Amino acid sequence: MALASRIVRASQALRGVSVKKARSFYTYTPEPSQPLDRQPEWLSADEAVKVIKSGDTVFIQGAAATPIELVSAMTNFGKANGLKDITVCHMHTEGAAPYTDPECEGIFRSLSLFMAANVRKPVAEGRSDCVPIFLQDIPKLFYQKVLRPDVALIQVSPPDQHGYCSLGTSVDCVKAALRNSKKIIALVNEKMPRTFGDAIIHSSHFDAAVRVDVPLPSHGGKPPSDVEARIGQLIAENLVDDGATLQMGIGNIPDAVLSQLKNHKDLGIHSEMFADGIVELVARGAITNRFKKAHRGRIVGSFLIGSQKLYDFVNNNPFIEMLEIDYVNNTHVVSLQPRMTAINSCIEVDLTGQICADSIGPRMYSGFGGQVDFIRGAAEGVDGKGKPIIALPSVTKNGQSKISPFLKLGAGVVTTRAHAHYVVTEHGIAYLFGKTLRQRAHELINVAHPDHREALEKAAFERLKTMPVA
Repeated sequence: MALASRIVRASQALRGVSVKKARSFYTYTPEPSQPLDRQPEWLSADEAVKVIKSGDTVFIQGAAATPIELVSAMTNFGKANGLKDITVCHMHTEGAAPYTDPECEGIFRSLSLFMAANVRKPVAEGRSDCVPIFLQDIPKLFYQKVLRPDVALIQVSPPDQHGYCSLGTSVDCVKAALRNSKKIIALVNEKMPRTFGDAIIHSSHFDAAVRVDVPLPSHGGKPPSDVEARIGQLIAENLVDDGATLQMGIGNIPDAVLSQLKNHKDLGIHSEMFADGIVELVARGAITNRFKKAHRGRIVGSFLIGSQKLYDFVNNNPFIEMLEIDYVNNTHVVSLQPRMTAINSCIEVDLTGQICADSIGPRMYSGFGGQVDFIRGAAEGVDGKGKPIIALPSVTKNGQSKISPFLKLGAGVVTTRAHAHYVVTEHGIAYLFGKTLRQRAHELINVAHPDHREALEKAAFERLKTMPVA
């Protein structure tokens, strides 16, 4: 039978019939960097998504690599064909999420592993789901078959002369998803930067490919506020040493810190994500990565989003290594970095040092992300010089104190009070490690907005039954 099948296939090939080779032990391995003896079908987006059926789980790549054209085609196909019960799993995605619209209820249900703004409303309304999880643990969901993607929608750079594409701006959990997906549909974008490290994937793994030439989603260009600039200055001048390895979470404050580091020397980057701020620091020679024990002389990241300036910087640049998130965010790996300095922001801190970063009261806002991965990794630094930093403005836009007697009812604790070391506002730096509850309250009240300190002191007495002390 095998010989007969081969003769038929050879005959078809001689007649010019397009032959798509079946996956077998000899022609298929789930390792994306391994070339296979097969080629993808080149289709339109509308044609490519026709493999999706009711009951499927669909994985979507995220951040700047969100395959927006495929997402739109999938949504239209599901609505037009009466599909049902499709789970769409993803990390932070960019652009609209039309599959979460009310008219898609019953067709699609989003499952966020880290929430972006485009899914907050459907999660709040009960039409979508979110999973509280450390970023470093997300690949385990695929390897342990908690999530079993039937189809993966990704975006890649065009293939090189050897057939290799790059996952570009988003490696994170993508390879774990691809290794466990039954089908892979790739949006092949001329504008996707070609990055290295774990980003390579051979085009023979694609079941379908769609050509586009469209700009990537972009963020950035907004200057920091006066408050953010002051927080950045305090951290840069007091907590970031020459030779430090930096991790920056998402937000304006980490960017404000980077803007204050132009005169630092021999900084390194080991961070799940980064944005435009590193480009100038590299140009000025402030970032060299020369004290790293591993990946010396290289910036390590896992996903990124920024402006076209950032995408041009990382394109075909071997100075950048984009690695899988279960390595980049591994707490032990983080602890090995010299003078590991983790800078993350949050929503609210209570007077004992409990940190909420994923919700506003009961309303989910984002996710755990990499905050705890890096906060703990920095604290465990093998050189004893790590600095875990939480930074936030002292008040909200409405003037409410972000340092509170208690976290809001329903708010989640992302970083525990035992994890908390440095808390920075525009009014100063609070150091909590080794401090009693009343000492912590004293430290935090001193960096709260002056308008709220008296009320916080009274609240601290009511909660602790003793006055805060230094």
